[in-house]
Amino acid sequence: MKTVLSIAGSDCSGGAGIEADLKTFSAHGVYGMCVIVSVVAENTSRVIDIQDITPDMIEKQIDAVFEDIGADAVKVGMLSSPECMKAVARKLKQYKPQNVVIDPVMYAKNGCPLMNPDAVGTLIKEIIPLAFVLTPNIPEAEKISGIKIEGAEDMERAARLINAMGAQNVIVKGGHAAGNALDVLFDGREFHRFTADRVKTKNTHGTGCTFSSAIASNLALGRDIITSVRLSKRYVTTAIEHALPLGHGCGPTHHFYELYKNGLKTEEN
Repeated sequence: MKTVLSIAGSDCSGGAGIEADLKTFSAHGVYGMCVIVSVVAENTSRVIDIQDITPDMIEKQIDAVFEDIGADAVKVGMLSSPECMKAVARKLKQYKPQNVVIDPVMYAKNGCPLMNPDAVGTLIKEIIPLAFVLTPNIPEAEKISGIKIEGAEDMERAARLINAMGAQNVIVKGGHAAGNALDVLFDGREFHRFTADRVKTKNTHGTGCTFSSAIASNLALGRDIITSVRLSKRYVTTAIEHALPLGHGCGPTHHFYELYKNGLKTEEN
């Protein structure tokens, strides 16, 4: 069985972060592991508080995974502070895993900040160059690239600028734009566009975590970057279409819709 590690924050309400990542890994048939870098007291409406895990403990968790099981892919999510970023960067440089998918999480779906604004420079210097795939949404891509994004051409321009910072593949997600849901991938040579009908729902908590984890899962399973993005977009779109109306804010997506609908696949079906 292929193995995938998530390095991210914990969402106690279960819709985003480590919890969303592990659900996504399971839905893709890979073995999921996790390194918790922050404990986030949040729900569908707000972030109440964040408590970071010490850099030393972050590094020891990563050591525990790589000295024993290893990982066919690594997804990196919420890194709230420069200290967290540096600890993760040190270990990724030490173990040099393949298929590192980084989601530069800056805000929760409800708009609450999840990254110290002063940490963006460290993100650009320490984390982005380690990415095989970087998956910023439009606000994150604007913050990293320093440009205003008002259309698909600006998404491509931002992707190219971020690629020049060291990320091998950059996917600028268009969930915050109007019209159909357009994501733009720049692989260092060419642009690729992926579109889907926009789903009219407020229940999109954890979509970024889910998308990046799906990409990591598909890469671990041996698929190329374009196929991984295409399949992951299909997966997250289905999860949004059948999102769960839980809580009073932005409810979670349905990570296991296909499994619940069709049951576990066997040789007979």
